[in-house]
Amino acid sequence: MATTLTSHHKFSSLTKTHKTYPSSPLLLLSTKLLTKSNPSKNTILSAKKTRTLIAGSLKEDKKVVPVKDKHLNDKNNPLFVNGSKDSDLLSSSSSSSIVESDDDEDRMTSRAINATIVLGCGTLAVSRLLTIDYDYWHGWTLYEILRYLPEHNWIAYEQALKANPVLAKMAISGVVYSIGDWIAQCYQGKPIFEFDRTRMFRSGLVGFTLHGSLSHYYYQFCEALFPFEDWWVVPAKVAFDQTVWAAVWNSIYYVALGLLRFESLDNIYRELKATFWLLLTAGWKLWPFAHLITYGVIPLEQRLLWVDCVELIWVTILSTYSNEKSEARISDATSEANSSPSGSADEK
Repeated sequence: MATTLTSHHKFSSLTKTHKTYPSSPLLLLSTKLLTKSNPSKNTILSAKKTRTLIAGSLKEDKKVVPVKDKHLNDKNNPLFVNGSKDSDLLSSSSSSSIVESDDDEDRMTSRAINATIVLGCGTLAVSRLLTIDYDYWHGWTLYEILRYLPEHNWIAYEQALKANPVLAKMAISGVVYSIGDWIAQCYQGKPIFEFDRTRMFRSGLVGFTLHGSLSHYYYQFCEALFPFEDWWVVPAKVAFDQTVWAAVWNSIYYVALGLLRFESLDNIYRELKATFWLLLTAGWKLWPFAHLITYGVIPLEQRLLWVDCVELIWVTILSTYSNEKSEARISDATSEANSSPSGSADEK
């Protein structure tokens, strides 16, 4: 009986010690030693108490590891599309970089096409001018070729005027209006090979189809309207040119470009009304002095060639006024269209 009390006392002291020093291997070792020393008396303790002590020690030794919610983790991870605002920024930055790379490729392609057009047309024009006497210069020296080059080109131009005056003047006006629009785009800040081909084609088409033919008949009409040789005829022609004809032609050019841009008649009318007086007064700073030579010195058949040379300056002004408001309106509409989806997305 005393042995049983002693062993019970030892087990109670072991449980107290276990609370102070939670080491499960030592408790298992002490339990085995007590079982070996008293095999007959400690069978119940080894079956019940030992299981209780092992279970308690395992509970104390176990560390609780918090489990994070994967869904919440994914929301904070910027690599997930359905996450926080960082993921939106990442996706927008990646998409903007892709768009920028595409824009760079398009820009390089457009620049290569423009350079090919300019260099090809320039090479063709210069070669035609330099080889005007190709069939005759056999045995000529370089000095003789350069000496007769301007004269023979002028003779070829006069022959073209006699053969088909309207078509020759249309071709000259088409070339001048294309080059004038190109100069206007460069004046507005675009690089020399990054011009708008469609805009230049529109201006050249208007010059070819309308300016050359209408100017041919206008100068004949002006001569019939003032069939005099007095001193006041030249100022009268200049005044008529810079009031009636300038107003008519500026309106025709403005409306024709608007129609080629597929604009509505209301927009064309509003823009023409806003710039009509500005265009007319801007022409008064240039054309009265040029037309003193036009109507006072230049023969009738050569007047359009002289006027087209001055037109290189005037078309730069005319094309700038005509395309400035349209391009500004298109850019404003594009910016509003780009800002409206972002605004609706922010509201969501």
